[in-house]
Amino acid sequence: MNDDRSSPSVFLEHQSYRRNRLADAARLLPVIGAAVLAVPLLWPSADSAQVVAGEVEAVPMSTAILYIFGAWAGLIGLSVVFGMAARRWGQPDGPQRPGQG
Repeated sequence: MNDDRSSPSVFLEHQSYRRNRLADAARLLPVIGAAVLAVPLLWPSADSAQVVAGEVEAVPMSTAILYIFGAWAGLIGLSVVFGMAARRWGQPDGPQRPGQG
């Protein structure tokens, strides 16, 4: 059996792996945000709501505005959480004294 200790390990440390996954999720956040904010475009409007046997009803504008505001606030909250997590995982484990580099 060849025991070569100089070859790089295949697996990442847990902290590096989590940091990479956090960065991936942060990169995906604008795409998810665009999709969430585009949902009201799929809702029927008063112009396009053709009432067929009373089944289709237009979504009120107030509901759409509340949805957009809630989605916007939720995206801001998620970005704050990502920022706090990135700051926490970006710091070294122990306190460093000046001059240690």
